[in-house]
Amino acid sequence: MKRDFQSPSNHQSFLSAFLLALPMMVLTFAMLAGPRRFSGPSQTAALIITLLFFNLLFFLMVYKGRTDRYRAVLFVTYAVAFVISFISHLIEARGSMALTEANLLRAEAPFCHIVIPMTLIPAALTKTIIFPGSILGAFASISGMFVLWIGASLSLGRGFCGWACFFGGLEDGFSRLLRRPVIKRIGAVWTYLPFAVLLVVVLTAAVALSPTYCLWLCPFKAVTEYVQVTSVKTFIQMVIFLSLFAGLVVVLPILTKRRTQCGLFCPFGAFQSFTNKVNGFDIRIDKEKCVKCGICVQKCPTFSMDDESMASGRSRITCMKCGKCVDACPKGAISYHIKGAGLAAKGDGQRLLFLYPAFLFLATMGGGSVSDAILRIIKLVTTGHIV
Repeated sequence: MKRDFQSPSNHQSFLSAFLLALPMMVLTFAMLAGPRRFSGPSQTAALIITLLFFNLLFFLMVYKGRTDRYRAVLFVTYAVAFVISFISHLIEARGSMALTEANLLRAEAPFCHIVIPMTLIPAALTKTIIFPGSILGAFASISGMFVLWIGASLSLGRGFCGWACFFGGLEDGFSRLLRRPVIKRIGAVWTYLPFAVLLVVVLTAAVALSPTYCLWLCPFKAVTEYVQVTSVKTFIQMVIFLSLFAGLVVVLPILTKRRTQCGLFCPFGAFQSFTNKVNGFDIRIDKEKCVKCGICVQKCPTFSMDDESMASGRSRITCMKCGKCVDACPKGAISYHIKGAGLAAKGDGQRLLFLYPAFLFLATMGGGSVSDAILRIIKLVTTGHIV
């Protein structure tokens, strides 16, 4: 019987997978564990569940030879856990999700990676960070997020959007609710919209010295924090946030089975696409194996595969390296690839070399949120209160 090229074949494969996953088990434990994590039975239980959950899924990625299937479980869990944890922390710290004028004046807004493109030009021209957050020390400080972003960009490129973004899992989850898309075709011209949004928000931020996307267009204000509604202006902003969240993060992903916010609107995603040029990994198509069935084009959540991609043998610059096309290709023609290596090199070895930094960033960004969310669920069950 012909074996599936991605399936494990024997117990030795299981043992090999375990040995390959063992370093990640050690790294995630070292990264997530600490004295505060073991300060009580609930904290200890939350940490153990988190470590088992993350490392089981990493082991399955290695053992089964599938990437997106298990990445998606972690990624969606991470996004939901982030929302639970983040909102709970906001309520504990200031009583609500709303940012008051006093919070803004004290620079108490957690820094978000989406604002990074808007801060670069003003920082270069005026030596000012146009965001009401703390440079050092505070939760989600500006310097801390920049360090994580630079590391992720060098290691993953736009893989940041598929492995580290704490918002992306929400639309990823909604995109998987239906078995088949209702809206099957979206014009290619729409895939250039994020670059237009990027240009507009960068220029307006530089002129106004204000993060315009955060103030007017960010859908995720609906599930994180927002400026307190005290005027017609702030009411309009809230309506825009809720409408964009409902449309781009919930409804369109369900109907298209794509990440429409990420692929058709997000300026950070467009900006991050350029980091694929300096990253050491990409997705390659073996044109000799490819039969042009178009499954990869249909499955790609960020519209990064098309006829031109198949002809060139590589994904578009917008690829976030989620691995969905790699998993879906019936001929094994698509693979993770180290730039400079030939396609004849062992594909699964190159995939594993990508998985280590990608998964480590996912664990770094998501482990604390998942552990805290589990802890809060335990608290809700045992005490009736989540905060």
